[in-house]
Amino acid sequence: MDPLPNPAPLAARLRNTLVQYHGIGDGEWRVAKKTKDATVWRKPSEEFSGYLYKAQGVVEDVTNRIVDHIRPGPYRLDWDSLMTSMDIMETFEENCCVMRYTTAGQLWNIIAPREFVDFSYTTSYEDGLLTCGLSLDYGEVRPNFVRGFNHPCGWFCVPLKDCPNHSLLTGYIQTELRGMLPQSAVDTAMSSTLANFYSDLKKALKT
Repeated sequence: MDPLPNPAPLAARLRNTLVQYHGIGDGEWRVAKKTKDATVWRKPSEEFSGYLYKAQGVVEDVTNRIVDHIRPGPYRLDWDSLMTSMDIMETFEENCCVMRYTTAGQLWNIIAPREFVDFSYTTSYEDGLLTCGLSLDYGEVRPNFVRGFNHPCGWFCVPLKDCPNHSLLTGYIQTELRGMLPQSAVDTAMSSTLANFYSDLKKALKT
């Protein structure tokens, strides 16, 4: 088990990586799924042998409230159907923590429940916010869970220029689920999970 890293340089590196993803040209992405709430694209990841996914959709609410529902905190467990538990293990500053969370089984349990330990960081970006994360090799793996690994992931949330009470939410996700899994099952699950994330989030913000 690794010791906890120094949060400041890790946060800066993570932010820079996400901004770099945000600058990738449209031509490099391939559409993986499209719903009324979001479009999901993917491209080969440079971090591991799977894909980097990009999801984007307009959400009818102000930036701060949307990000409060996404980042580690009391809201996330209430509405995210994939997340089954979440504990904040360490808090460095108000916008920086280490959390452990578990996810439900997917695809009729072809993908068994997973556990992740992530460093999480939320910061300003343009007129909005960026909340991002990266898995750490920290803490004991609990029985009955496979420990997954999130390579740099994050959500950019910025108000629409002509309609500030609506926000453009763009996510970059590259999750290594680990364990013995057919890659096609992982790809199907990832695209659907990201599309459902938007519809679940929108429902939660309306309540």
